[in-house]
Amino acid sequence: MGKMGRRVQSAKCKVQSVFRRNTVFLLLMFLGISLLLSLFASVTSVSADELMDIQKQIEDLSRARELSVAATTPLEAEVKKLDVKISGIEKQLKTAAQKIDELGDSIVQREEDLSIQYALLSARIRSYYKRSKYYSPLLVFFSSTNASEIARNISYQAAAADEDKRIIVTVTEDLIQLEEDKKRVEEDRKRLAVLSAQLDREAAFFRKEIKGAKEYQSQLSSKIAALTARQQEILTEKSGTFQTTVGEVPLADDPASRPDYNPGFSPAFAAFSFGAPHFKGLSQYGALGRAKSGQGYRQILEAYYGNVEVRKEGMPSEINTSVGRLAFEGRYLRGIAEMPAKWADEGGYEALKAQAVAARSYALAYVGWRMGNRNANGTICVTEQCQVYTNAKADNPGRWADAVRETEGEILVSRLSSEVVNTWYASTSGGYQESYTSLGHATPAFWDTSSGRSGWTSQAYEKTADSPWFYKGWYRSRSGDSCGRSHPWLTSEEMADVLNAWVVLIKHGQSDDRVTPQGSCWGGSPYSISELRSRAASLSVGYSAVSGASVVYSDSGVTATVSFQTNTGDVTISGSDFKKAFNLRAPGRISLKSGLFNVERK
Repeated sequence: MGKMGRRVQSAKCKVQSVFRRNTVFLLLMFLGISLLLSLFASVTSVSADELMDIQKQIEDLSRARELSVAATTPLEAEVKKLDVKISGIEKQLKTAAQKIDELGDSIVQREEDLSIQYALLSARIRSYYKRSKYYSPLLVFFSSTNASEIARNISYQAAAADEDKRIIVTVTEDLIQLEEDKKRVEEDRKRLAVLSAQLDREAAFFRKEIKGAKEYQSQLSSKIAALTARQQEILTEKSGTFQTTVGEVPLADDPASRPDYNPGFSPAFAAFSFGAPHFKGLSQYGALGRAKSGQGYRQILEAYYGNVEVRKEGMPSEINTSVGRLAFEGRYLRGIAEMPAKWADEGGYEALKAQAVAARSYALAYVGWRMGNRNANGTICVTEQCQVYTNAKADNPGRWADAVRETEGEILVSRLSSEVVNTWYASTSGGYQESYTSLGHATPAFWDTSSGRSGWTSQAYEKTADSPWFYKGWYRSRSGDSCGRSHPWLTSEEMADVLNAWVVLIKHGQSDDRVTPQGSCWGGSPYSISELRSRAASLSVGYSAVSGASVVYSDSGVTATVSFQTNTGDVTISGSDFKKAFNLRAPGRISLKSGLFNVERK
C-alpha cells in the first residue's frame, strides 16, 4: 500500500473509532432520556387549587433538568471533539482528492508527451534492429581509409546502438509507469469515494442524534419556562408597568416608605427607587419645580422634549374617546385629570400650561391627527393607559380650565420631523429623564436638575417640588395591600436570601419556579430561606448574612452595580440583575420600581 493509501486507511480507522465510542455514549444517554420523558406526560396547566400537584411537577422538572444537563454536558464536549476530528478527516480527504486530481492531470500531460516519445521509440527500435542485423566489422574496415577512421566509425556505431538501447529502456519504463499510475489513480478515486460516503453517513447519523438531543433540551426548557409564567407575572407587577401620574389624588406620603423610618432592628436593609415608571418625556413634578424656579411653560416643554416649538394650529372640534365623542377643547381637555388644579396657586401655573399643551399634543398624536392629515378617526382611552379623563374634572376644572383656555390650539411640533410630537409624560422620573423616539422626533436624555449630574439628588426639580415618589421604598400595591409587611426594610438574613435568589436564577441561570416571594399574597410554594440557601450552596455559594451595602451609579441614569459585604466575603452584582433578583424574591410586595435605585443600611 502506498503512502496515500495508508493515509486514507488511517482516516477511515479514525472515523470508525470516533463513531463507535460516541455511539455507545449516545445510546446510554438517550436511554436515560427515554426514562425522563415520562416525567412530563402529566404536566398540565396550573390553577389555584393545585398547589400540591404543581409543587411535585416543579420538583420533577427541576430533577429532570438537572439529570439532562448532567447527561448532555459531557455530550457537548464530545460533539466539539467529534466536529474537530471530522473537520480534520475531511481536510485529509480533500488533500488526498487534490493529490489524486493532480496525478490525474499529470497523467494526461504525460500521455500527450509519451505519444511523441512512442513514435520516436518505434523509430529507435527499427534503427537498433537494422544496426544489429546488418552491422559488419569487415564493412567498416574496408570502408575506412586508415586505422584512425576505422576506430572512429566503430566507436560511432557503438554509441548509436547504446543511445538506441537507453531511449528504448527509458520510454518503455515511462509507459509502464504511466499504466501503473493510471490504474492506481482509478483505484484511489474509488476508495476515496467510498470513504467520503462512509464519513458523510456516519457524521450525518451522529449529527442527527445530536439534533434530537437539542430538540429534547428545547422541549424541556419550554416546559420549565411554561411553569415560570408566574415569575414573569411577579416581575411585571413588582416592577410596576402602570403609568404614574399625579391626578387629583391628595399627596399622602407613607412614613414607613421614607429612609428615616426606624424598623426596630439592625442591621436593616431597604432598596429605595428614584422615581416610578415611566421615565420619559415631561416630569410633572419636575415641571412644578421648574415653574417654581421661574421657568415659563414654553421653556419647560423645550427642556423635556428637546428641539420643539409651541405652535398654534386649527384643532378638531371633537375627539373619539372610549366613553364617547366629546368636544375637544370645551370638554375633553377640560376633563384631563393629570395634574392638580391647585398647583396654579402654589407657584405651578406654568406647569399646568405645559401640561395642557402636552395633553393636547398627546391626544392628537394618539388618534392619528397629523400635520398633513388632520382628519383623525382614532379613539383614545380615558385611563392611565392613555391619559386620564373624568367627567368630574370636566364639570369642575378650577384653574386647570384657565391653563387650557390660555393655550387653546397650541401643540408641540418637532423641528426635526415637522410633525406633532407624541408627548409622553409621568409624575416622577427620579431625577433622570430617559430619551425616547416617536413620530420621527427624539427627546433628550438628561439629569433633571439645575446643575446637571452634580446637582443630583439635592437639586433635582422633582425633589424641590416635594414629589412623594422621588425617593421611596415600595412595599404596598396600588390598592394598599402590603401582604403582611408594615415597611420595606429587610433583615440581614432576608437580604442574604435575595442574594441567594441571584445565585440560582442569574449567576447559574437555573429555571427554578420556587424562587418567588415569601408571603401569602403570591401563592405557590416558594423556598424557605434555609431551602434557598441550600439550593444556592449546591451550585456555588449560599449566603446567610449581609453586613453592608453600597451602590455605584452610571452617567446614563441607572444604578450600575450593587456591592454587599456578606458572611462569605464581598460580592458585586450589576444593577439590572439585582433588581430582577430583588423583585422575584423580596418578601411580600416589597419591590424596586426603577433602574435607578439605592440600597440603604440601618
